[in-house]
Amino acid sequence: MGLIFPRLPNVGQAQRPLFSLTGAATAHAVLIALVAVAVPADELKQALRPLAVRLVDALPELPQSQAIKPPEAPKQPRTPPPPENLLTSSAVSDSPPAFTAPPPPSPMPAAPVNVAPAPEAITAPRFDADYLDNPKPVYPPTSRRLGEQGKVLLRVLVSAAGLAEKVEIKLGSSFARLDQAALEAVSRWRFVPARRGEQAIAAWVQVPVTFQLDH
Repeated sequence: MGLIFPRLPNVGQAQRPLFSLTGAATAHAVLIALVAVAVPADELKQALRPLAVRLVDALPELPQSQAIKPPEAPKQPRTPPPPENLLTSSAVSDSPPAFTAPPPPSPMPAAPVNVAPAPEAITAPRFDADYLDNPKPVYPPTSRRLGEQGKVLLRVLVSAAGLAEKVEIKLGSSFARLDQAALEAVSRWRFVPARRGEQAIAAWVQVPVTFQLDH
């Protein structure tokens, strides 16, 4: 009489550990009951030898990186969107666009301009006024006898009081006696002082003196 063994699960297939243990225990119980009824005692002893049961561990799960992914569907080429119509309306309005012009900026106040006063006119000193009564230079006798004559140009600093503060020979006559006679005479003259507006001031003036013999 042949033994009927239940079909054990395939070792190569991954199954859960709980189902493997339960199925193995149930199969042994059914096998023992059938053998006890149909098999004699001698054969039963031989059949009840300890069976080696090998528990099959569950296969480890594959990591997500090694999992088999379904093939991706080919990407459809993107169709560029149609260009937008910039003109939303073909109608042209005859009325001008309504807008409000900003008010003009208020003018900045003009900065005050400091205008310098015009300089007052200066009047040069005078020596030819009749009321001054200035004496003429004395003709040196030796120069007259020797026939010396010529023109001396003096430069005189006239004070605010009308006096000759300084007398210089700017251009001589080529005769020292004539130059000295002109210098001594003009040093004693009185002058009309220079003026700036109504104020008398000191200033320079040129005084010519001519020595000429009468024939």
